[in-house]
Amino acid sequence: MSKYPNLLIGAALAAGLGATPALAEKLGLGRPALPDEIAAWNLDVSPDGTGLPAGSGSVEDGETLFSDYCAVCHGEFAEGVDNWPKLSGGEDTLDHEDPLKTVGSYWPYLSTAWDYIHRSMPFGNAQSLEVDEVYAVVAYILYSNDMVEDDFVLSNENFLDVEMTNTNGFIVDDRAETEYAQFSQEVCMADCKDTVEITMRAAVLDVTPEETRARQIQEMVEATNPRARPAATPETPATPAAPVALEPAAPAAVVEETVALDPELVAKGEKLFKKCKACHQVGDGATNRTGPHLNDVMGRAAGGIEGFRYSKPMIAAGEDGLLWDEASLAEFLTKPRAMIKGTKMSFAGFKKEKDINAMIEYLKSFAQ
Repeated sequence: MSKYPNLLIGAALAAGLGATPALAEKLGLGRPALPDEIAAWNLDVSPDGTGLPAGSGSVEDGETLFSDYCAVCHGEFAEGVDNWPKLSGGEDTLDHEDPLKTVGSYWPYLSTAWDYIHRSMPFGNAQSLEVDEVYAVVAYILYSNDMVEDDFVLSNENFLDVEMTNTNGFIVDDRAETEYAQFSQEVCMADCKDTVEITMRAAVLDVTPEETRARQIQEMVEATNPRARPAATPETPATPAAPVALEPAAPAAVVEETVALDPELVAKGEKLFKKCKACHQVGDGATNRTGPHLNDVMGRAAGGIEGFRYSKPMIAAGEDGLLWDEASLAEFLTKPRAMIKGTKMSFAGFKKEKDINAMIEYLKSFAQ
C-alpha cells in the first residue's frame, strides 16, 4: 500500500476520467477507466434527489445499525463521544459564539448526510452498508434530532419531503462579485510588515479525540454497581384513635395509582426509553450502568442511590431537597443541563410535551 493513496487515485482519475486516451498515452499514466470503474466512483447524490437509489429504511432498524456501527464514535443518541462529531442537538445555537453545527441544527440538505454515510461510513469500512441500511441510519439520525417520529420509514419516495431545520439559513455565495476584486492586487511575498505579533489564540485546544472504545467500556464497567435496593423500614403502628380509617388507606392508594396508569402512554414511553437504555435500566434485575437504574425513581431524592457515582451538582441538588416527582422529572427531561448545570446526563432532552408525559408514565410503571 502506498503512503500516498490520494496521489495514486488522482493519477488514476487524471488518466482514466479526466484525460483523453491520447493524453494518457503521452503521460504514461494507466488507461481510460471502464464503465464499471466509473460507476464505482460516481456515487454522489444531489440536493434535488438526483443519484438517489431506490430503497427504504426505518428508524427502528437504523437504531440497531447505528448502535453497531456508529455509536462508538457518535454516541448512542448521535450526541458524540468525547470530541468525535456530534450529529444531533445544537438547536438554536447558530447565533452563539461557539455554535453546535449538527445534521439537525445546521445541515440544509438531507442528501449531504445520505451521500456521506453511503460513501464514507462506517469509519474504516466505507461502503459496506447496503442501500436500505443507509436509509435506516439516516432515518435514525433524523429521529435523534426530533425531526421524525419513531415509526418513520425513510425512502427515495419521501426523501425530498423531509424538511431540514436550517434549509433557509444560507445565502447565495456572491463573493466573486463582492470580495474577490479586493484580492486581485499584487500579493506581498516578503517584508510585508515591520513586526509580526500573535494577537489571539485558539479558544478550543482539545479537538483531537483520544479516548479509545476500550477505555469507554472500562469506565462503564467501573461505574456499574449492583442495584441498591432501599432498606426496609419498620411499619409505623396504627394509632388507636383511628384504626379503621388508617388500615384501608394504603391499599386504596396503591389501587388508585395502578389504575391511573395510561396503557397507551406507558407503551409510548417504552419506545422512547430506547433513547435511554444505553445508560439506564428499568425492570427486574435492573442495575446501575453509566447512569443509575430508574426503578422507583418517583419520590426518590436526586442522587439518591447509594454507591452510584453521581456528578457533584446532582448530589448537591438532592442535598438541597430535590425529589423526583412528575413536575421535577418533566423539567429535567426537557433540558437536563439547564435544570442541573454540570450534570453528567448527555441526553439533550425531549422537545415534545407528549413524549415527556409518556416517559414519566413509563417510569411510574416501575414503582414498587
